[in-house]
Amino acid sequence: MFGPHLTLDLYGCDKRKLDDYDFIYGVLDEMPEMLGMHKFSTPQLTKIPIQPNSFDKGGLTGFVILIESHIAIHTFPSDGFASFDIFSCKYFSEEAATKYLMEKLEAKRVEKNMIERGRDFVKHYPRNVQKAATIVRKERELVQ
Repeated sequence: MFGPHLTLDLYGCDKRKLDDYDFIYGVLDEMPEMLGMHKFSTPQLTKIPIQPNSFDKGGLTGFVILIESHIAIHTFPSDGFASFDIFSCKYFSEEAATKYLMEKLEAKRVEKNMIERGRDFVKHYPRNVQKAATIVRKERELVQ
């Protein structure tokens, strides 16, 4: 298997936290290390404005690229809802990720889904983070 992909839909979250740019940036910045992963870039976060005559009620959308893959979040402050996903070539604690986000966002309820991605590609993708980092760096050098 290439790796696990965890999706978390968090309900009843603190609406102020979901609309707080610095707070959500901090979550994206802290979480990789907490899960034993390594950031390839700093978190990217965008404030989505409220769109008149649309279902879109504003919020924040962000991600952080990891050596192991990515972490992403979409917040919907007016609904107290956040959608979060972690995709990694490295195993991580589903329980630790869920607990961390539930506590940080003060969520009342969570809906979790874990899928195994790339089950047939294990021989092509090393589990060792250092090997994966070396491969990524070499590929990026070729592109530049």
